[in-house]
Amino acid sequence: MLLQNSKILVIDDDEDVLIALRLLLKSKVKEVVTNNNPNNILNLMQQHAFDVVVLDMNFNGLVNTGNEGIFWLNKIKKQSPEVDVILITAYGDIDLAIRSLKEGAADFLVKPWQNEKILDAIRERIEKQKKQGPKKLHLNADTKIIGDSEAMQDVFVKLKKVAPTDANILILGENGTGKDLIAKAIHDNSLRKHKPFVKVDVGALTETLFESELFGYKKGAFTDAREDRKGRFEAANGGTLFLDEIGNISLRQQARLLTVLQNRQVTPLGANQSISIDIRLICATNVSIRDLADEGRFRKDLIYRINTVDMTIPPLRERGTDMTILAHYFIDFYAEKYGKGNFSLSASFIQKLKKHHFSGNVRELQYALERAIIMADQDLLEAEDLTFSAIEQPQVRATENETNLDALEKNTILNVIEKNNGNISKSAKELGITRAALYRRLHKYDL
Repeated sequence: MLLQNSKILVIDDDEDVLIALRLLLKSKVKEVVTNNNPNNILNLMQQHAFDVVVLDMNFNGLVNTGNEGIFWLNKIKKQSPEVDVILITAYGDIDLAIRSLKEGAADFLVKPWQNEKILDAIRERIEKQKKQGPKKLHLNADTKIIGDSEAMQDVFVKLKKVAPTDANILILGENGTGKDLIAKAIHDNSLRKHKPFVKVDVGALTETLFESELFGYKKGAFTDAREDRKGRFEAANGGTLFLDEIGNISLRQQARLLTVLQNRQVTPLGANQSISIDIRLICATNVSIRDLADEGRFRKDLIYRINTVDMTIPPLRERGTDMTILAHYFIDFYAEKYGKGNFSLSASFIQKLKKHHFSGNVRELQYALERAIIMADQDLLEAEDLTFSAIEQPQVRATENETNLDALEKNTILNVIEKNNGNISKSAKELGITRAALYRRLHKYDL
């Protein structure tokens, strides 16, 4: 089953080898890509999330040292350290095998191979990857983005494609999905990675602070301007400027921002001269692209400026097994942080996690698990150890046998009970019904 979900890249200058491996693998793996030119490897790896690369060691019939294979092995491991590389050659040499393994190869096979042997080699790598845990996007910093779901693998593939470019990126997604991590990952994997990464929550800036914060000011420009100050555009020069919550800025602020992006120049408050800026722009918002396209809310000409490529980060509820993978990651992280031992999760704990809607997504999950670790009295976490914050009100969806009116009543009851910290008497009074009536409704909706 593991093999059926894997993606394999085969690189060899012998067309017969490519045909043979394609025929062998196409019915056994999810995707097999073959190519006869090693110069295409890195581009192919940006377009596909390969699990294993099968790589020939010699691409020049006159030279059989294996140096080409070692060269491309190093290139692959530098770009994608998580990808396993199996080297194949017609020239079996124990010293060459040892050297390739030292350089990071997962395995070394000699042509002609036995079909079952190469399948076993690939299967072994896939099984080992699975045991090692979820795939992470490998960055040039300490940022960790964990995800094993198809939805997140699609995000990783798109990220690897856009990161090396200078395209402006618009990141869409609900609160708490990790849009800021994605923005940092784009920067860390870009050609600007050694230059500044400057983040601004523009949605929190007032009209008066917007221009001074983004464009800077000269001494004396206003009452409290006691010295010259660079704006965020200038501070990010040469690097990446990340404007978070871009969907919440006013039309007037949008007009000022559009002018700067068109001219690639900023004029600090109180200055007569403009300053040229060279930045890569990344924006993020929790507003849907459909709502953002409403001209009464957001200028379309600005959308086109900031949205060369858009990336949508899926909510946690659409990420399948990522929820339990992330849960184990955060539990291990906070157990170590707070000096506690190893924790295991009961079936009731996991079931409660899966039933929760997580309106706050990964951020809500993270804080809920941190609380659980802090308050836990034993190393087996039970359902009662997991409490959710009233900050994120549960969103209840109607089932097939539930009318919209039922869903509304159910939502209202849940919200009021959350507000009153579970106090049934207070909740019943606020809802204008008796305690007995509230209990009947709780039983009706299985709450």
